[in-house]
Amino acid sequence: MKRLLLLFLLIPAFIQAQKTDSPFTLSQDSAYIRNNYTKIEVMVPMRDGINLFTQIYAPKDLTSKFPIIMQRTPYSCQPYGLDKFRKRISPNPFMLRENYIVVYQDVRGRLASEGKFVEMTPHVDIKKSKTDIDEASDTYDTIDWLVKNIKNNNGKVGQWGISYPGFFTSAGTVSEHPALKASSPQAPMANLWRDDAFHNGAFMIAANFGFYNYFQDQTKPTTTRPPAYFETNNPDGYDYYLNEVKTTKNSEDGFYKGKNSFYHENFDHPNYDEHWKIRNILPHLKNIKHAVMVVGGWYDEQDLFGTFNTYKAIERQNPNIKNIFVVGPWVHGGWAGTSGQMLADINFGSKVSPYFQENIEAKFFHHYLVDDSTPLDLPEATLFETGTNKWRSFDTYPAKGTTEKSLYFQPNGKLSFEAPSLESAFTEYVSDPNKPVPFSSKINDGFSSDYMVEDQRFAYSRPDVISFQTGILDKNITLSGQIKAFLKVSTTGTDADWVVKVIDVYPKEEENPDKKSEVVFGNYQQLIRLEIIRGKYRNNPSVPEPFVPNQITNVNVELQDVLHTFKTGHKIMIQIQSSCFPWADRNPQKFMDIFKAEPADYQKATQKIYHQKGAKSYLNVGILE
Repeated sequence: MKRLLLLFLLIPAFIQAQKTDSPFTLSQDSAYIRNNYTKIEVMVPMRDGINLFTQIYAPKDLTSKFPIIMQRTPYSCQPYGLDKFRKRISPNPFMLRENYIVVYQDVRGRLASEGKFVEMTPHVDIKKSKTDIDEASDTYDTIDWLVKNIKNNNGKVGQWGISYPGFFTSAGTVSEHPALKASSPQAPMANLWRDDAFHNGAFMIAANFGFYNYFQDQTKPTTTRPPAYFETNNPDGYDYYLNEVKTTKNSEDGFYKGKNSFYHENFDHPNYDEHWKIRNILPHLKNIKHAVMVVGGWYDEQDLFGTFNTYKAIERQNPNIKNIFVVGPWVHGGWAGTSGQMLADINFGSKVSPYFQENIEAKFFHHYLVDDSTPLDLPEATLFETGTNKWRSFDTYPAKGTTEKSLYFQPNGKLSFEAPSLESAFTEYVSDPNKPVPFSSKINDGFSSDYMVEDQRFAYSRPDVISFQTGILDKNITLSGQIKAFLKVSTTGTDADWVVKVIDVYPKEEENPDKKSEVVFGNYQQLIRLEIIRGKYRNNPSVPEPFVPNQITNVNVELQDVLHTFKTGHKIMIQIQSSCFPWADRNPQKFMDIFKAEPADYQKATQKIYHQKGAKSYLNVGILE
């Protein structure tokens, strides 16, 4: 439990340590930094008098001027100390020998910086005084200090960040400092109620419970991480959360006990109220004057919503800037570290991460920060098409040539582009929150990236999961863009979760190219996309509503975007279930504040999915011809 979630917490440092296919080894890069860079540590003043701890890796070459590239992080600038160097600096190894001035900063209230940390600092559109501060103003003040105080800088600044640092990058795009020329928010957090904390009202219990054990409040600057509040010794996350953590309520009462205000915020604000709304950065991504490149992975287990919606918000609200979009077959941050060729059982055919680093990311920053004398040969969108495993370029996103179609649920587990014709038809299952459907077939600590492509046959065999699938495809079908599920449902309870999964079913004769592996690819059910909604938020995320038992009700679920080809001989499958544990916490299936639910509140319910003339359940998908 602790190991994986600690890596999540320390992802920037973790990424730096991974081996890539760069022209140089990690030890060679480390030696290059020590031989060619001077490390500086300073406290940079903000307009309200707070000072932020900032590390500067400055080239020793004083004969040329170099651009500044920076990352602002809540996860620590470690290692601290002028004699302690990072093994790699800058966004990727291919950029190292261009001698960028590389800057890392502990954000306000984190680690060695002064001030009070606030989760997803609310943006202040109109700043009337020096005390009206946010991450945009801190970015502005930092850039202003850097260009005025670092010798031999060329007056151009770029920024990048992954995950939480991605949020700080997004917030920095609207700082409006004239020296800021390029920003790359990567897997950026954007709205905690849709990523990280909640998914449409369902609490992401495993991710949050483990994360905040290490991400704690602090009252003064420090370079030392605090000890965990509690230890977990059960490697089986499903068993641990079901039988030791037990209820969502007990995760606070029995473990955190009010020690972590960040974790407790979720208990105080289960609805999408003003607390979450003011932390949504998307409406504020306006008046950006420089180039932006949003990067993410199709299989990002943490910030999928943030990736797509950050790009779309910037594109919609800043139509005249260069706004590049890159999505590959990566998990959270995968483009910055390992080769990216494999994820669990799935082989994407090439080392996509070094390709991105050298041919896209390095080119982007070089053009805007080093030399813009020649045109930048990057398209609007560079997307990896899974299924066929190839990079594709598009002038727009969503891609032109995409046609919207509906995939309808049918009786007897069928799935078709034709609407159902029966007057009365439904499929039902019994959901028992005391025996929830696991999010993964593998024994893990409750939070794993592999589930994003995992074989779903373990769920297909369960009676509380229902499946609908097409016949064998006689041609390739490429799904492109966002998927939306429009369900007609009923429940015998007064609340219910609805989980929708899109799955690629392989032919029964599919062979395993890796003869050493024990994976059976015949009839493999590869997960392509998954999302959940807590049913009481079906009409309004701010105002929960109970279900009327046994009444047919609309439940619509936004799944995130895809670019995936279901090849000839494959099938398209949709699975529906009412739990996905411990990825999401359990719903007691009665209308109440789940953060206050006791064990006795968790009850069975019969769920029905309707597929009839007057009550059609279907997925709206984009087909790319």
